Amino acid sequence: MLTLEFIIEALTRIPVRAATPISPVVFDSREVVPGALFIALPGESADGHQFVNDAVKRGAVAAIIDRDIETTYPALDLRPQAGAKFISPLPVPILLRVDNALLALQEVARQWHRRWRALPGRRTIGLTGSVGKSTIKEVIAAVLGVRYRVHKNIGSYNNEIGCPITVLGLTDDHERAALEMGFYVPGEITLLTGIAPPDVGIVTNISPVHLERAGSLETIIRGKAELLEGLPPDGVAILNLDDPNVMAMRQYTQARIMTYGLDEKADVWAGSVEGLGLDGVHFQLHHGPESRRVTLSMLGRHSVYPALGAAAVGLADGLTLDEIGQGLESVREHIRLRALAGPRGSLLIDDTYNASPVSVIAALNLLADLREYRHVVALGDMRELGSYEEEGHIKVGQRAAEVADWLVTVGERGKIIARAAVHGGMTPDQVTVCDTHEQAIDALRAGIQSGDATLVKGSRAVHMEQIVAALKAEASG
Repeated sequence: MLTLEFIIEALTRIPVRAATPISPVVFDSREVVPGALFIALPGESADGHQFVNDAVKRGAVAAIIDRDIETTYPALDLRPQAGAKFISPLPVPILLRVDNALLALQEVARQWHRRWRALPGRRTIGLTGSVGKSTIKEVIAAVLGVRYRVHKNIGSYNNEIGCPITVLGLTDDHERAALEMGFYVPGEITLLTGIAPPDVGIVTNISPVHLERAGSLETIIRGKAELLEGLPPDGVAILNLDDPNVMAMRQYTQARIMTYGLDEKADVWAGSVEGLGLDGVHFQLHHGPESRRVTLSMLGRHSVYPALGAAAVGLADGLTLDEIGQGLESVREHIRLRALAGPRGSLLIDDTYNASPVSVIAALNLLADLREYRHVVALGDMRELGSYEEEGHIKVGQRAAEVADWLVTVGERGKIIARAAVHGGMTPDQVTVCDTHEQAIDALRAGIQSGDATLVKGSRAVHMEQIVAALKAEASG
């Protein structure tokens, strides 16, 4: 287990005796429990230093700070210029003063991963992609979990803060680490692979998500390729053969390449894919001369892709096809997407975690498989698409026209979806355009009928999750 003394040694290279266990590591004082380490970081609306005293009162063993604060708790200055003098045993609680709290967090994580990786048989799997990272992380953990004890990111802890915190949750009992690595700016994944060097790297897909921040699709491709550059020559790079943008990355690695997809040319591929609506999806999993029938409880044909990627990770780690099938079929939760009871006995499909053209079209494809229902679709703005904004919303509108019996849109960008749907064949009275989510709630409450399946999806900026909450309350009321 991580200790206070390890943290001090990692930051100063000076050994300190004794062992004060620390768990968990948090940057939100509200998540502090007795024994925690609190990292005081600046945020968008508040500075973590404002909450150091509160964190200690809640039971934090220590807090890492990078500026002086008013406190009665003892502090140890770990800055190089301070020439730290250690007291043994260390008093707890204690504040650790550094030059930069975020860099200190990352350095401690780097040293902790190095220590863990030196244990016999340990391996790290790094994964990235434009959409579906959290889903494939969960499926990889399920597959590897058939044979190994697996540690993984909580939620979307995949950035320069969340990934190091995830690494610090590793214990000697863990045999595999499945680490989601997100990209917003060039160099970010290089930073993360420097903290937790992967033995296996998987890239799921590339699409113009967060294009507004990245600037161009080429920048996204290059940024995601940093994961492959972080692989050792004896590592394994797992690539989605069906995505040409992903396959273009093969030039950035010397590692062995494995591919997956629906194409028979892939090393791991799926055939006879059959969507079962709310019952999941069937497919035949192929690897070389071997094959196995798999039934996923995950919703939508697009769920085959994370299953194939996870299967490739398992094969790269020596698992048999039967073990992999067992792991895939153990995934019982619908990650992100939920099927709920809606008003008047209807079905409500909640996919409001976030939205991009790729993920919205995948959700529409799932709805299309539910042939026994009238299809109601509530779609909101998709944000951060940059120069792809117009085209992305048009593509979604075109697919909505093929699937929806009634389309409700929310927001200014939602109007692009609505226009494209009408242009694609929907009549104006099949489309309801709303400026706000409140208007959409009123329209849906009045219009949803028994026998409807209502898909709700869009960026959180337009509060699509509140539509789900209102319709769910209507059903339970």
